Amino acid sequence: MKWLIVTGDDFGATRGINRGILQAHRVGVLTSASLLVDQPASADAVALARQCPGLSLGLHLELDPSRPERAARECDRQLARFLELAGEPPTHVDSHHDVHHDPRVLPHVLARARHAGAPVRGHSGARHLAKFYGQWSGVTHPERISVDGLLRLLDAELRDGVTELSCHPGYVGPGLRSSYGAEREIELETLCNRRLRQAIRDRAIRLIGFRNLAARVDWTAVQEAAP
Repeated sequence: MKWLIVTGDDFGATRGINRGILQAHRVGVLTSASLLVDQPASADAVALARQCPGLSLGLHLELDPSRPERAARECDRQLARFLELAGEPPTHVDSHHDVHHDPRVLPHVLARARHAGAPVRGHSGARHLAKFYGQWSGVTHPERISVDGLLRLLDAELRDGVTELSCHPGYVGPGLRSSYGAEREIELETLCNRRLRQAIRDRAIRLIGFRNLAARVDWTAVQEAAP
């Protein structure tokens, strides 16, 4: 059996990003979102997420790779802020630009996530697939994030077990500080396309969120065994 988690990163970055992620969940195939807790639209994101009890809400840590000595303190602070905003622990933990993979940072992230009972991206039983991205060397490649592009990716990369596909849908608007702009709206259109949902069904892929896995997988044991 193939299970697929579709996670929208940068939740809370702007209201446009928030609106796009919620649309991709309600209309499309997105099942989880990763929250930035220190952004102007963070509280708005949590308020919207409360309207969608099926959406898994995780923590998207913002860590400075040039200051690894601050990782432990920042993880504690951002986890506390997540609890303050959401009123419950995150269903999963990852980081902006995947900084948590830095070996100087990873032990701190794993320890805090283990305490919260949350799986960490790339270090749990869910394989992380990061190739759904539409910009390379500063050039937009819309074909990579089209419906056909995503289906080719799933056909090539999905195997039995749980896979997490990270994505960046949203509406571009004021306040977005990212070079990845127009690509977000292309991703959103793809994730909401009816043909995509039907094609996923035809491939016997089951869409789930991290909430669906909590009762089935001992994430603590998995993370302790992770390299």
